[in-house]
Amino acid sequence: MTAPADTTNHHPDLFRVELCAFVAVLIFAAPGPAADDKLAISFVNDVVPVMTKAGCNTGVCHAKAGGGQNGFQLSLLGFEPQEDYESLVKEGRGRRLFRAAPERSLLLMKASGQTPHGGGVRMARDSKHLSLLRKWIEQGTPYTGSNDPEIVSVEVIPERGVVERNGQQQLQALAKYSDGSVRDITELALFESNDEAMAHMSATGLVQVHDIPGKVAVMLRYQGQASVFTAAVPLGAAVEGVPDAKNFVDEHVFANLKQIGVPPSSVCDDATFIRRVSLDITGRLPTEEEVTAFFASTDDNKRDQLIDTLLRSPNYADYFANKWTSLLKNRRDDASDITSNFAFHAWIRDSLLANVPYDQIVRELLAATGTVIGNPPVAWYKRVKEPKQQLEDVAQLFLGVRMQCAQCHHHPFERWSQDDYYSLSAFFTQVGRKPTDTRGEDLIFHKRGIATARNVKTNESLKPAAFGDDVGEIGADEDPRLRLADWMSAADNPFFAKSLVNRYWKHFFNRGLIEPEDDIRDTNPPTNPELLAALEENFISSGFDLTELVRTITRSNAYQLSAMPNEHNLVDRQNYSRYYPQRLQAEVLLDAIDYLTGATTKFANLPAGTSAVGLPDNSYNRASLFLQVFGRPNSQSVCECERVQSSSLAQSLHLINSSEIKSKLATADGRAARLASSDAPAEEKIEALYMAAFFRKPQHSELQTALAYLNEPQTDADGKPVDPKKAARENFQDLIWALMNSKEFLFSH
Repeated sequence: MTAPADTTNHHPDLFRVELCAFVAVLIFAAPGPAADDKLAISFVNDVVPVMTKAGCNTGVCHAKAGGGQNGFQLSLLGFEPQEDYESLVKEGRGRRLFRAAPERSLLLMKASGQTPHGGGVRMARDSKHLSLLRKWIEQGTPYTGSNDPEIVSVEVIPERGVVERNGQQQLQALAKYSDGSVRDITELALFESNDEAMAHMSATGLVQVHDIPGKVAVMLRYQGQASVFTAAVPLGAAVEGVPDAKNFVDEHVFANLKQIGVPPSSVCDDATFIRRVSLDITGRLPTEEEVTAFFASTDDNKRDQLIDTLLRSPNYADYFANKWTSLLKNRRDDASDITSNFAFHAWIRDSLLANVPYDQIVRELLAATGTVIGNPPVAWYKRVKEPKQQLEDVAQLFLGVRMQCAQCHHHPFERWSQDDYYSLSAFFTQVGRKPTDTRGEDLIFHKRGIATARNVKTNESLKPAAFGDDVGEIGADEDPRLRLADWMSAADNPFFAKSLVNRYWKHFFNRGLIEPEDDIRDTNPPTNPELLAALEENFISSGFDLTELVRTITRSNAYQLSAMPNEHNLVDRQNYSRYYPQRLQAEVLLDAIDYLTGATTKFANLPAGTSAVGLPDNSYNRASLFLQVFGRPNSQSVCECERVQSSSLAQSLHLINSSEIKSKLATADGRAARLASSDAPAEEKIEALYMAAFFRKPQHSELQTALAYLNEPQTDADGKPVDPKKAARENFQDLIWALMNSKEFLFSH
């Protein structure tokens, strides 16, 4: 690479300033350690790594991605060294570097704290890094020599290891170059733990492991290259009495638990299982008839049979259609959207109910042409209009790869470049649109022509390519989206099946094998790679059968473990030694409250009895304060994180005293009214209420507390006895209200 020309300003006035500064340096500057005079310093291989290590080119400092403090802008993490050289050497009227007196260079004085610097001291005055920068300035700030090698890869040593709790592991980082040379870069590399609660990293590569058992990864980054160290942190307890392995899921989960010495909890009881699996597969509580039949059955396979029954039910399609339509942005922004919203939701639901293979669903979506009425999948192109939106959503949702960063610069944690970004967008550049007679609806078609996309930075025209994979020549008459769908569904695709099984694993276990579930990359390894690979292989061999995947996961004893921790696995959050409770989603909770109270929530333009889980789009959030408060997503993003699963004060207040909850409790023909008017003994009524809420009988203490409350005489504000019928209704309303506000009801466990 040719070095940029030296454009130092030799104006006489500037020369006098430099001369004065040079004299001042001779008098006042403290001498630093001398660098080797024979060392030829490269801006690319030597200077940029030093500035990256010091944090100069991060988003909060001088990186362009963060705006660049005080007008000094560098590429993020040094991915564009040519631009960085221009900015450092030539911009700012050349005042950042002082070749006549290197020690007085603004770059060095700010970095070492000799001049006020908003970022603080980044390098000590006697450090090797500052000395290297000073020597580089003395050498005339060269960009690179003609024989400078290029970095090829980095390696962390060791790549794997076992580190005892509260132990340490020193890592070594090596960089390999195009000329075959290897350089120790441990002092210059960046190290980052993927879980700070499990392990902390020092700047020099020392891993300090904490006391949480499991798997932890450390990412090494250097000059656009990355490598990963993975450590197993064993608890070391004896793992005995492990449940039988019902399938390969159990084999891999329990093998990992044995390796790290974390005993699993026992398998949950029938009451817990039927509630959990019904919520996770259908998004609703089981009916009284289902519970009675399940408890009465003596068949050893009754859990497997229940799973199959739930997967055949319309509720399964309703629940997962609710999940997918939200992620696919089935959003109503205008009244004219109602046709496409309903059609798209119905297409997803019907596809799930018919168990259409996942790869076929994705193919129909990506390559959709026509109108919404004739081909509902085209509704996706109504919300996702630009090629860059389309590529970003497809990559994140169906491949688990976040490509947004690569639009402007090299991905900071991955190998994806701007060329990869725009090559992927080229698959969508031939999508055409024509207005139709229906307001707000377009005809989607494939425009005839050669698909290309232009890299806005280099102005280079790029052909369609999938993450660097060549998909072959695409003719003018061929829709590039079909070629993309072929690549995605290929058996050797490293992202498509992996992304889906990881997403579904999180749905059922409340934590992905890779977390976040849509951030699959080499530098974010799975906690159980063998299990993830087995799930991926099984999903592909099944023909991308979604119901078979759900069946495999839920039939495992790993899924059916109790949520109650034992003395060893309380702190476990990634090894699936127990079931991790999760809050009911907004729609699921609303339906559960309706079931418990006997009330019905009405939704506009929908048939009576439509559940919240069955809502076709986000528009119903505006009419339901409950759905807003409890975090139902508005379909703005393909990220699962748009759904709010955390608790809040507003949620507590809504459950405690909102008019909506009060009206549901007081429903004329609701559960409280029916119980109050029943002639059954009070004990039976309380047992029926507990069965409806928790699918178990009350404990003795719970029964006695409820009986005491029901039998306590009620008086009004004047001290007069309340009508017995009214008192009975209000007492049962209070009991239902108390159960509704318990964690046992609000969580899947």
